[in-house]
Amino acid sequence: MVRPGYKQTEVGVIPDDWDAVPIGEMFTFKNGLNKAKGFFGYGTPIVNYMDVFGRPSLQIADVAGRVDVNSRELASYEVRKGDVFFTRTSETVEEIGVASVMLDEPHKTVFSGFVLRARPSGESLDDGFKAYCFAPRYFRQQVTSNASYTTRALTNGRSLSAALLARPPLPEQRAIAAALSDVDAALAEVLRLIAKKKDLKQAAMQTLLTGQTRLPGFSGDWEVKRLGDVGEALIGLTYSPSNVRESGILVLRSSNIQGGALNFDDKVFVDCHVPAQIMVQSGDVLICARNGSRDLIGKSALLDERTTGMTFGAFMAVFRSPIGKLVNYLFQSEVLKRQIHAHLGATINQITNKSLNSFEIPLAPTFAEQTAIAAVLSDMDAEIVAVTAQADKIRLLKQAMMQDLLTGRVRLPLSEVTDA
Repeated sequence: MVRPGYKQTEVGVIPDDWDAVPIGEMFTFKNGLNKAKGFFGYGTPIVNYMDVFGRPSLQIADVAGRVDVNSRELASYEVRKGDVFFTRTSETVEEIGVASVMLDEPHKTVFSGFVLRARPSGESLDDGFKAYCFAPRYFRQQVTSNASYTTRALTNGRSLSAALLARPPLPEQRAIAAALSDVDAALAEVLRLIAKKKDLKQAAMQTLLTGQTRLPGFSGDWEVKRLGDVGEALIGLTYSPSNVRESGILVLRSSNIQGGALNFDDKVFVDCHVPAQIMVQSGDVLICARNGSRDLIGKSALLDERTTGMTFGAFMAVFRSPIGKLVNYLFQSEVLKRQIHAHLGATINQITNKSLNSFEIPLAPTFAEQTAIAAVLSDMDAEIVAVTAQADKIRLLKQAMMQDLLTGRVRLPLSEVTDA
């Protein structure tokens, strides 16, 4: 039964004073500009796919691309304040029909063929509301279900025009946009704090790991040692597809290192003999030693008690040392990144255990100082993790608010609507 004050529509139950409207009644669609490669890199600003994807609203400062256009093209593909851009084609359907609204008044700006321009045909949608209203599940499901797919997923103006949008009265649109914008502002502040803390950590790594800054109470000359002098590099497990099972021994691979930390979203289990030596231990450093992407070679993560009973694959290495935590930070610093880059050169696409053992590191003279340095950096990591958790909570709050406010399931107080 539909509760009082609400009605059943094709997009679900919405308030009585809302409409379910095909967006083709509110916008006209146009495909973007396609030109040869030689025309790009200079000239007029152009809104590209990556300007739109993952960015619900656009300012002109966000538009970095440039293209050489003539006056006819400029007039035909112009961008105006209030235009909405939808991603037109991508590898997956989840990445098409993603929207972004231009909130600035751009000057001589065009848009590319990888996006569609939706130009408002009236003023029934608030510009701020446009930054959010195309994201709820009910709308995204319409976009993805009507997409075509050959070698790439594709949408077009005709398909998008048929998608229905739950449209509140303009005052409520403005209030919803203001509430969600406040959440975005809170998230942006936390993200700035995370970036600041990461910068501070990088600066601390640069000075603490090289002895430029000494912690209170420590003295004595530092030494330069090879990694092989402070630990042992181990070769990973070679296994065949026939060894892979739904459960068994988890094999750590490069995908299990994300942002310098462990991630278990991608799991591969094997059922085969694994030598005890390459069963990982808490305090080991997991290192990507070989990869098709050279940028990933050398990325590392410190293993903890969660990895008990696991092993690691042949494209990985483990460095085992009493100062594993410190060594992991060295892998994340320029100290070892420079040596890895120099070792790879133009043709080599891996770092061998022999190479790992030969890399040189600056080392404090006592185990106590080495441990203290690692502890300081670990505390900084803990702060970053805590603030990142705050950002994740705000994202979840925003998702819940969008789902409720943009379907009318939750109404803002009348005073907030009428005062907006």
